[in-house]
Amino acid sequence: MSAKQTLRGFATISYWADDMEAAKAWYSELLGSAPYFERLGPDGQLAYAEFRLGDYQQELGLIDRRFAPARATAGPGGALMYWHVDDIEATLNNLKAKGAEEYKPLVHRGEGFITASVTDPFGNVLGIMYNQHYLEMLNSRIQG
Repeated sequence: MSAKQTLRGFATISYWADDMEAAKAWYSELLGSAPYFERLGPDGQLAYAEFRLGDYQQELGLIDRRFAPARATAGPGGALMYWHVDDIEATLNNLKAKGAEEYKPLVHRGEGFITASVTDPFGNVLGIMYNQHYLEMLNSRIQG
């Protein structure tokens, strides 16, 4: 691995919400834990809440939509982040039971990859994936 590698790994993904308290409560229930870090805005209202989750403690940041950057174009843009899950059907059903709406259904992409995505109650697209490569890499780190 080069010392000058451009992309080293996922650090934080940001989701936007108009109602930060509702978003914090929804994600706290989904993840089974409260945010480990919160920041109030200049008006004293919750402006940022951050969770750590997963095998590598990646960060999910909820940010008050007031602080979202303006879109440069009216067309599609941005990125779709997929979170690895061990049981994609159960996770998709759980997300929908909590009020998320299906965005893309389960798609078997071959070679151990299955994806789906939902729109959370705050308008963010949340991707989920069963990813055999992720499990192989995790296993090699645990055994190595």
